[in-house]
Amino acid sequence: MIALTLTEIAAAVDGALHLAATDATGDTVVSGPVTTDSREVEPGGVFVAKPGEFDDGHRFAPSAVERGAALLVVEHPLDLPVPQVVVADSVQALGALATEVVARVRAKGRLKVVGVTGSNGKTTTKNLLRGILERAGVTVASRKSFNNEVGGPVTMLEVTDETEFLVAEMGASGVGEIARLVRMARPDVGIVLKVGLAHAGEFGGIEQTVRAKSEMVTDLLPTDVAVLNADDPRVVPMARVTPARVVWFGLGEQADVRATDLVVHARGTEFTVNAPGEASVRVRFGVLGEHHVMNALAATAAALELGVPLAAIAEALGEVTLAERWRMQVMGGRDGITVINDAYNASPDSMAAALKTLAQVQQPGTRTIAVLGEMSELGEFSGEEHDRIGLLAVRLGISQLVVVGPGARRLHISTVNEGSWDGESAYVETADEAYDLVVSMVRPGDTVLVKSSNAAGLRLLGDRLGEWFA
Repeated sequence: MIALTLTEIAAAVDGALHLAATDATGDTVVSGPVTTDSREVEPGGVFVAKPGEFDDGHRFAPSAVERGAALLVVEHPLDLPVPQVVVADSVQALGALATEVVARVRAKGRLKVVGVTGSNGKTTTKNLLRGILERAGVTVASRKSFNNEVGGPVTMLEVTDETEFLVAEMGASGVGEIARLVRMARPDVGIVLKVGLAHAGEFGGIEQTVRAKSEMVTDLLPTDVAVLNADDPRVVPMARVTPARVVWFGLGEQADVRATDLVVHARGTEFTVNAPGEASVRVRFGVLGEHHVMNALAATAAALELGVPLAAIAEALGEVTLAERWRMQVMGGRDGITVINDAYNASPDSMAAALKTLAQVQQPGTRTIAVLGEMSELGEFSGEEHDRIGLLAVRLGISQLVVVGPGARRLHISTVNEGSWDGESAYVETADEAYDLVVSMVRPGDTVLVKSSNAAGLRLLGDRLGEWFA
């Protein structure tokens, strides 16, 4: 975090400064990292005590002090010998502090902010942008999937006076949440990747999901840029609700930044990037799957708007071998066996994309095995979407399906009911059963996909299979 006095911090978060039993004054400067996790506190840092669903961060304040916290942001005073700012709501205070810090850095004229949202691909696109922009200047980007009301501002608070680019991943489980993050960071470039059924159950339907994702671009300024997916019929209408200049990305001819001549193989994807005023460039992208090309195009469009040459962007993309752990992560290798671990998350769109990639990389004379778990948070759409994925697996000619867990059982039933298969789908209750079954059935040259929502826990199954066939 940038250096601020205790008085400035208290004013930014509308809190009361408590200095009893300390040697500090209102002019004492704090500049250490800000966190809500006492285990991550560094000497001179700020600990925000956040009440949680199952626990209360105030209980861990003594541990934060032991680790060297210079300031506590709390909802009630604690009997601890460290300065404290007492606020009504610590999460709101965290956001207010992030807003202040970003505004101060932006006022110096160096910082450019990119916001990224969408039902799928946020973390991948954020990571690609970080890899591209780091070559051009000091870059701060969200760690892991830090994209909510806590992770978002924690990331923003990492900016310093030297930061040139902030890439802020912005997720939501309801209307209004992205708008709050946008107001904190004030993006110069806002990206909307795709609007699908991921978390539709939480949002209350696809219309509410569209409304929430559009918050990325509705408050942009006319001098800002909205980077929109030209291939998504739910994203295209957002051009009508943003005052910003629109730049389109996609595979179709209507896109400003588009990919042509795609080739998908077991170790990555190759494509040609075309952009206005730029010579076309061939990219050898080490991330598996045609759907990740769209993320690369979104990152490319944003980076071009920030002044990065297309040749430099292509070079950066060519050095990416893994978008993120558990996202189309290629493992294995023994006896020509490939394991694709894509079980960090799953929506109908990403599940379909992963299955299509599995079918695309199949070599003649080899088999494909899909180990699939539940797609969670789909609400009323859950049953029909699991049915649809089961039918897709059949129609793509996937050699063998292993369905794991009660939440995904309907997927198995739909494949059996399709009638064109005879025993190619197996159902097991647990990941351990799935592991034993897959190990027993795999043959040299097979490609195994492991895909599920995070809650299903199959990412660890993917790791086990990858290690076994390493």
